[in-house]
Amino acid sequence: MFSIIQAAGWPIWPLIACSILALALVIERFISLKTVKITPPKLLEEVLTISQTSVPAPDVVTQLEKNSALGEVLASGFRALNHNPRCSEDDLLSCMEGAGRRVAHRLERYLSALATIASAAPLMGLFGTVIGMIEIFGAQTTPGGGGNPAQLAHGISIALYNTAFGLVIAIPALIFWRYFRARVDDYLLTLELASEQLARHLNTLRK
Repeated sequence: MFSIIQAAGWPIWPLIACSILALALVIERFISLKTVKITPPKLLEEVLTISQTSVPAPDVVTQLEKNSALGEVLASGFRALNHNPRCSEDDLLSCMEGAGRRVAHRLERYLSALATIASAAPLMGLFGTVIGMIEIFGAQTTPGGGGNPAQLAHGISIALYNTAFGLVIAIPALIFWRYFRARVDDYLLTLELASEQLARHLNTLRK
């Protein structure tokens, strides 16, 4: 591996940094976007059950808020009613939408960075290719008219290794970005539907 890095020259180091950063982001997103942390199964059913006759007490709402992202959105609806029992349905939905936007911001964290790496890695590989081409042309213009075989081989190595390494980074980064993007969209849809269902339930409860 070290021999490949040596053959690829100094342009490979920014690509190595990008690969390490991309790997760290992918691992972090896999840990943070676990279903149990975002939309635990049956949580909405449990919330509807405990609020069949009345709005839960503030301490129960606090526990719900700490449970998950879905719990945070649902708890915002209960807090709105605890704060103002006569709030309108629009105000109730507005409170939960505000909590949903905060949750969405957390869910989308680092996705733009991963997309940037997927876009930038091929360009950085192309930059390494250009550096390699400069080395190749430098080998052909040595004094005396003869090319320098060592310099020529080094230039070819820089060009090919950097191009390949840029693609090796960009393709998985793009795949993971699309995967996480779709996963976040699914979570956001679940949160939106759950908040609407809770809003209808609370309005029925008040009647």
